[in-house]
Amino acid sequence: MTTAFGRYADFESLRAQAVELRREGLSRRGIRDRLRIDNNDLLNRLLEGEPPPEWTKRPNAKDDLRAKARELRLQGMTYDQIQVELGCSKSSISLWVRDLPKPERRPPAEQAKLASRKRWEHENAIRDADRQRTKRTAQEAIGRMTARELFIAGVALYWAEGTKDKPYDRRELVTFVNSDPSMILVFLAWLDLLHVDGGRLRYCVMIHESADVPRAEKYWADLVGAAPEAFNKTSIKKHNPRTVRKNVGADYRGCLMVKVLKSADLYRRIEGSWYGIVGAAPAAGRENRA
Repeated sequence: MTTAFGRYADFESLRAQAVELRREGLSRRGIRDRLRIDNNDLLNRLLEGEPPPEWTKRPNAKDDLRAKARELRLQGMTYDQIQVELGCSKSSISLWVRDLPKPERRPPAEQAKLASRKRWEHENAIRDADRQRTKRTAQEAIGRMTARELFIAGVALYWAEGTKDKPYDRRELVTFVNSDPSMILVFLAWLDLLHVDGGRLRYCVMIHESADVPRAEKYWADLVGAAPEAFNKTSIKKHNPRTVRKNVGADYRGCLMVKVLKSADLYRRIEGSWYGIVGAAPAAGRENRA
């Protein structure tokens, strides 16, 4: 859709995001920063008809706004920036802060650099909205899966991430390891499709010693819904101080190993099915090419 705002072509998507953030209680500045928007007219249009947060409706809302406006002005904000943050008129802002010093003008080179950065922020916001829309469309296109589709997906998933038998190292035991909870859930759904009894499953958390181990153990136990006795002792990896790790922080939960007991026959079926896919794939690609 072409609008008066040019690059903001995906207006409805941006409006949906802005309204959702407003209903979560974010300020105009918070919405602006989250969506990377600094065009006042666009922000006003995005929030048109959406009531402001409750705090602006209090009896002393004007006093609070005035105090906040003065605080922002002392931080060096312009009238436009304060308006985006607070959602009040420029005339009110001017009245509230007229006794305060004007923000120091930036050197031309710095202003040009700031303008360039804002343009990139705008472009990135549009690109991110397009990226998320593409992902949602692809997700919705999957729809319901048939048993055959899940079976084939599970075979491919296992052959990519599961342990494999080698002529020099016999491993006809189904063992799947991954740090992505969605991969674990798909693998478990696949095992359920194959009528693998839950009593044959054993789990093991594999994680670095510097992590919050009890928290990670609880997370994986809650995810798979297994009894404590189904979990083997957690495997702790010693931290090498010379290694710079990026998998740190509150979201780091290590990996989960899922092992299927007495699964030699299942492994052989997986391997046979995989090579069946390999043999059938080229012809399927040619026959179903759009």
